[in-house]
Amino acid sequence: MEDLMLNWKNGHLRVDETTSQQIDAFAKDYMRFMVAAKTERESITESLRIAKENGFVDIEEIKEWKPGQKVYYVNRKKSAVFAILGQRPALDGVNMVAAHADAPRLDLKPRPLKEDEQIAILETHYYGGIKNFHWVSTPLSLHGVVVKSDGTVVQVSIGEKDDDPVLVIPDILPHLGRKIQMSKTMDEAIPGESLDVVIGSLPMKGEEKEPVKKYILQLLNDTYGITEADLLSAELEVVPALKPKEVGLDRALIGAYAQDDRVCGYTAFRALLDMTFVPEKTAMVIFADKEEVGSMGNTGMQSAFIDNFFSKLIALSKPSFTPLDLFEAWNKTKVLSADVTAAVDPIWKSVHEMQNAARVHYGPVLTKYTGSRGKGGANDAHAEFLAQVRDAFDKENVVWQMAELGKVDEGGGGTVALFMANRGADVVDIGVALWGMHSPFEISSKLDVYYAYKADEAFFKHVK
Repeated sequence: MEDLMLNWKNGHLRVDETTSQQIDAFAKDYMRFMVAAKTERESITESLRIAKENGFVDIEEIKEWKPGQKVYYVNRKKSAVFAILGQRPALDGVNMVAAHADAPRLDLKPRPLKEDEQIAILETHYYGGIKNFHWVSTPLSLHGVVVKSDGTVVQVSIGEKDDDPVLVIPDILPHLGRKIQMSKTMDEAIPGESLDVVIGSLPMKGEEKEPVKKYILQLLNDTYGITEADLLSAELEVVPALKPKEVGLDRALIGAYAQDDRVCGYTAFRALLDMTFVPEKTAMVIFADKEEVGSMGNTGMQSAFIDNFFSKLIALSKPSFTPLDLFEAWNKTKVLSADVTAAVDPIWKSVHEMQNAARVHYGPVLTKYTGSRGKGGANDAHAEFLAQVRDAFDKENVVWQMAELGKVDEGGGGTVALFMANRGADVVDIGVALWGMHSPFEISSKLDVYYAYKADEAFFKHVK
């Protein structure tokens, strides 16, 4: 009878020493990637660099279908698709892993720089679901681009090098915080408008009006050649100035900013890069933008950019295709919606229903549905597709688990799954379980990261 029952257990009890070494080596590669990919733009830039080194070419350069051909498509430097053409044409559908490249952060406002009490401050507008208190008294860095009126693009990165200064949002001392902060709810204690970043404090000599602001503007002009007016056409993001680190004396965990969702994007990307065979169906990996704010905009998963790429694929083998062909191709497409979920934290167990909760070291998590309460806003994967995915994982001895996101009425969350399903594809969510999701220092399991990669490999190889 025991053979008929589920018996999930800690993955470290299931792997040998050789696999443990592979897990550790893969984790170190992932951590190096994270150093170079603090923002969505940097994720796309770094992925594209690696892809080109591995033989991927712009799909615009390809004129006919050639199985095994490696192609990419970049959309406005914020989203991208990478694919290896299959033995069957795109009209027969593709196997797709869809992740997102954006992460919760603080964006600078259009007119960000001001001086108050002889301190230069950058005003921000938070992006995505954050807990405001996470961002105070934390070392911060500034990343992004400034586009001057003549079209010149200036890359900005401050706070990442060992000798770089960092930025900070000062918190109020507990001695004076009882009324203004500590007697309030966590939501009210640090309002969004208080997330202002200190960027400088030295006055420019000889200047009476806003001397500190003027000195900061002079430094920005000397270093980057930009003016205050140039900040009107800028995309500058404040993110934690923290490097990925191994966590725990046993070094079994990884701590890093933006593992939601770089961990799923990187593992899928590596599964594509490391493919040693020509897949039967085209294997595709998507890095989408704007997931944390609803997947809106022309770089998000609700936009036409993925249909544009899919149409280009179809046209390689059928130049005269019709819109109906695109619909049919979507109907034959299988998708892993690759996004993280919540792992049981021993300190906060009460938000989970323990029989259906994810745990670190148990492998990546299949999630049949997300959404909230009565599955609102969810894709709900069909049993037939789940069976195919289970079979693929089992054939490759993937360590994996199945769970849902917290208790039924505790809260909830969504992914890009429904946008792929709305196009007609079969979709199921899968991802690495994290502690501290959406915090400046999210925690993952090295084993889970490695087996997310192995799960994507198995999906590309076995799901038809």
